[in-house]
Amino acid sequence: MASLTSIEPATGATLWTGEEGDPDAEVTYARAAWAGWASRSLSYRVETLRRFANVTRGKIDAFADLIARETGKPLWEARTEVEAVVNKVDISVSAYADRTSQRRLEGALGARVAVRHKPHGVLAVLGPYNFPAHLPNGHIVPALIAGNAVVFKPSEKTPAVGEYLVNLYHEAGVPEGIVRCVQGGPATGKALAAHPGLDGLLFTGSARAGGALHRQFAETPHKILALEMGGNNPLVVWSARDIHAAAAMAVQSAYLSAGQRCTAARRLIVEDGQHEPLIETIVKLIDRLIVDHPHANPAPFMGPVIDSEAADHLQEAFLDLTGKGGRAIRRLDRKSGDLPFLTPALIDVTDVDRRPDEEMFGPVLQVIRVRDFDAALVEANATRYGLAASLIGGSPELYDRFWASIRAGVVNWNKPTNGAPSTAPFGGIGLSGNHRPSAYYAADYCAYPVTSSEAETPRATIGVGLADPAAASAENLEG
Repeated sequence: MASLTSIEPATGATLWTGEEGDPDAEVTYARAAWAGWASRSLSYRVETLRRFANVTRGKIDAFADLIARETGKPLWEARTEVEAVVNKVDISVSAYADRTSQRRLEGALGARVAVRHKPHGVLAVLGPYNFPAHLPNGHIVPALIAGNAVVFKPSEKTPAVGEYLVNLYHEAGVPEGIVRCVQGGPATGKALAAHPGLDGLLFTGSARAGGALHRQFAETPHKILALEMGGNNPLVVWSARDIHAAAAMAVQSAYLSAGQRCTAARRLIVEDGQHEPLIETIVKLIDRLIVDHPHANPAPFMGPVIDSEAADHLQEAFLDLTGKGGRAIRRLDRKSGDLPFLTPALIDVTDVDRRPDEEMFGPVLQVIRVRDFDAALVEANATRYGLAASLIGGSPELYDRFWASIRAGVVNWNKPTNGAPSTAPFGGIGLSGNHRPSAYYAADYCAYPVTSSEAETPRATIGVGLADPAAASAENLEG
């Protein structure tokens, strides 16, 4: 088996080493254990997951430190991720009761109509590196509550966090066969996704990988596939009364997590001729942002991107924009030649022809100036993606127009594009998802509904299409 190594992006130090796993063995193990877990009562599964929340809560410092070291995100942000892992249990319990609970209705002739939900069986979960605990946990917890078994492949860039998360499940009493961890790179992920023993796959990651999975699952409609992908998200600022608040939300939208959020703002759309005060205020904030290692004091706003390969790709894309006519307001500079620390970048791409409709997964915000609000809406929708969009400023009537016209699954007003609540559905359209929203609606794809018509006593008559019994007897006598 090939070996796997995880490097701390902020230091270059080796954090974790291990061997790539065997998807076939892990699926077989989970398949053998699944029936026992599914046969347990819902209350048993819920209490087991509550123990997981308590175990995780007791290790928040160690877990946050590991996340910070392996992703490079600031320690304060890593702590919020662990808190989200803990909170996911209660949210998922409520979601299961709300979205997939048992329901009984009155049917005809005293019969009952029952709607219950069954687990799919063994589900694969493919996790990303930007939120290596929270995002896969958002699939795993509702899947377990519903009665599924899970084979989880963490991102090859964050294997240590994935391993730690699975160990927490086991420590809390989730049977080892019910949550399995298989380490590996893209080839391992492809092998896991193709395994005939799976009943479905839950994915968070890039549109390119999600599209490949969609094609791979095209001939298996009997398997559930939930895709949560990225976005080329627009942030429209229009007639904002508070320029400082608008600038702060633009900075939060674009640069939190070093821009490595699927909901991060990629395009800032503003009214041409009215944009200068906003841009000046954003630049002042950018120049004050602390970019440093996760444990630095004072605490940084953002750390490095995940690795040098990602940093190189972002710098190449930024240079491509400048070569096509983009005007760099703040450049995307490398703070250290051998580590992937990038400074927040701001670039005016109004005059760039055929702007690439790509998710630049890093701290780059592109400014686009337009003449009026109709043009702003056209520009905001000029993308194959459709995850998040936000309007800052404007009247309630203008927001109504924005909400009705925009193509996105998360639409905000006077709020950043990122930071969607876990108590609501989360998902997008276009290249951002396949209409399987996660978060609160994850319960929907973790179980399937079964409708039953039920009566304690069989009662049936056939009232149409039968011959008169007297006529039938006469025909028999004549014969």
